[in-house]
Amino acid sequence: MRRRALLGAAGALPFAEPLRAQGTGEFPARAVSMVVAFPPGGQADVVARPVAAALERHWRQPVPVVNRAGASGEIGNASVARAAPDGYTLLMALSSLAVLPEAARLFGRAPAYELDQFAPIALFTADPTVLVVPASAPWRTVEEFIAAARARPGSMSYSSSGNYSALHVPMAMLTTAAGIDLLHVPFQGGAPALTALLGGQVQALSSGPGPAAPHIREGRLRALACWGARRLPEFPEVPTLVERGFPEAEYYIWTGVFAPAATPPPVREALRAAMAAAAADPELRRAVSASGNTLDHRDGEAFAAFFRDDGARLARAVQRIGKVE
Repeated sequence: MRRRALLGAAGALPFAEPLRAQGTGEFPARAVSMVVAFPPGGQADVVARPVAAALERHWRQPVPVVNRAGASGEIGNASVARAAPDGYTLLMALSSLAVLPEAARLFGRAPAYELDQFAPIALFTADPTVLVVPASAPWRTVEEFIAAARARPGSMSYSSSGNYSALHVPMAMLTTAAGIDLLHVPFQGGAPALTALLGGQVQALSSGPGPAAPHIREGRLRALACWGARRLPEFPEVPTLVERGFPEAEYYIWTGVFAPAATPPPVREALRAAMAAAAADPELRRAVSASGNTLDHRDGEAFAAFFRDDGARLARAVQRIGKVE
């Protein structure tokens, strides 16, 4: 997956004018909720808040961020899948959106939602996760980390945002590719998982770059590797797992906005136009960059194709990982 330049933003409608969709009157006429299926402070939340602020400036309507955490993101995701398809309830989703239904089927459970219950509106970021450890840890390279794990099977631990979550799947990819056994400690979201690492409860984490970046810059965490095909521009000194000999360990934690699938086409178009305007907002661009993420705005068929392709790749990854109790 390659980052793409921001497209079409220069032609976005002026912020002072509310968008009008044919047959819908003025949209939005009231507050639009943006659901994040995790606690505050994680990757989805870090992106959702500047996006919501930009939409508020554009629409001149409130856009509250609603954190609805639980079950690795299933609860919040499912709540939007079942929401009224009127454009007033949106989801800022992570890549785990595509993973959780497949994981449910592994255990013979009916998924809490299916992917066809969502309409992709706009992608905002798509960055590889970063392997971080405390700055006080003895490992200065990913090779040293792997060697220590091989010497002490099952004794080194890592946190995540839940089973099959966006922070669990990349670590499962690495443990499979490197042939190591790590103790998985799941939490209810990325922020609690990061807090556990900072507090010394666990020894490693595959984090979205946004939440980890301030702690890396402040010297509290050390980044050993990332899951991308290329190094992160924000951390050019951090190698990729691909270049370190693990081509199967490539993973991206993306954030994108979705609406319920039955949302009428005119409302979807109004939402896409608003997201393009938000992506062009200088304050949003500064906030995303400052958070350690890279803006990668795509909408329409470009985002729909990306979602289909990445969803299929992640479904295959879940099958390789298998059941995780």
